[in-house]
Amino acid sequence: MLCVREKFLPFAQPDVSQAEIDAVSEVIASGWWTTGPKVREFEQRFADYVGAKHAVAVNSATAAMHLALEAIGLERGDEVITTAYTFAATAEVIRYFDATPILVDIDPVTLNIDVSQIESAVTEKTKAILPVHVAGQAADLDAIQSIADKHGLYVIEDAAHALPTLYKGKMIGSVSDFTAFSFYVTKTLATGEGGMITTDNDEWANRCHVMCLHGISKDAWKRYTSEGSWYYEIIAPGFKYNLTDIAGALGLVQLERLGDMNRRRQEIATQYNVAFAENPAVESPALVGDSTHPYHLYILRLNLDTITLDRNQFINELRNLNIGTSVHWIPLHIHPYYRDTYGYVPEDFPVAYGQYQRVVSLPIYSAMSDEDVEDVISAVDKVVKTCVQ
Repeated sequence: MLCVREKFLPFAQPDVSQAEIDAVSEVIASGWWTTGPKVREFEQRFADYVGAKHAVAVNSATAAMHLALEAIGLERGDEVITTAYTFAATAEVIRYFDATPILVDIDPVTLNIDVSQIESAVTEKTKAILPVHVAGQAADLDAIQSIADKHGLYVIEDAAHALPTLYKGKMIGSVSDFTAFSFYVTKTLATGEGGMITTDNDEWANRCHVMCLHGISKDAWKRYTSEGSWYYEIIAPGFKYNLTDIAGALGLVQLERLGDMNRRRQEIATQYNVAFAENPAVESPALVGDSTHPYHLYILRLNLDTITLDRNQFINELRNLNIGTSVHWIPLHIHPYYRDTYGYVPEDFPVAYGQYQRVVSLPIYSAMSDEDVEDVISAVDKVVKTCVQ
């Protein structure tokens, strides 16, 4: 009989200390709850942390990618090359412009976009390349940038998972034209909801600042301070994408704690790697190239030819043992909207489809105890032993 832990272990949870609680309480007491000085401080400290000239705080990575595409002038009929293996946001922001996401299959080792297939997807309508750093493993940015330079394209990174990730000695956020980060509640730096755009381009940064708050002229938030004025001007039809000072205060504390939280994720990932290294039924995440890995996700892959369960059954067995998991992701091309709009079939992107059928994201977050980690390892081991062929 399999031993079941008493309390369900969630797939992810934020790491909250008293410092976050105190910071939010301070903002609430101040009366300044919306975009204000905490957000501006968070932007500056984040830019310094990743080595970018500018950082623009927004309410999601989705907003970040949308504003980046708006800043480069994406228009109806344009094309943006991205991966078939990603979350909904990566492609939907392209559709906001009535532009076309051109999907490319993935590398079977890293799960990132297969660089060898990008150039053949470039047409006269292509405007940008939008790679995703899956689980935090950096995509091959040098090769992607080389293709972009050759064809006059922009590179916008979906770095929702990639904080902190070093790519060839440079922090993700300081490499490409734009980088979009997520501070969703499960991320390595969490503000509940939130995101950040980084860029070294002054004009683009100013455009993102304006467009994230209704297209109102820059620093409109100051109109409620002694430095500001009631008068404002709308210079473009913008969006409601601004971050609150409550979230900004959380972000400042989480940024200070990011090093410690990342070290804990590394410890957990190492325990998993050691435990699963000799298990022929499973495959641990690969770390390739000259980059670090933040382990936003720990994506275990099942060797389905060695076990009698499929991925869904495997997840159900772990749930029966009170271990939460997730799947990252259902490839875009098999979702009804993309399937029906573009006529895709699963085999159009065979690597993405094949990997999807064998991936399981195990719990990994810095608030996990060693006992939690041991429970996950034990549960995986027990399930595998019951279903080895």
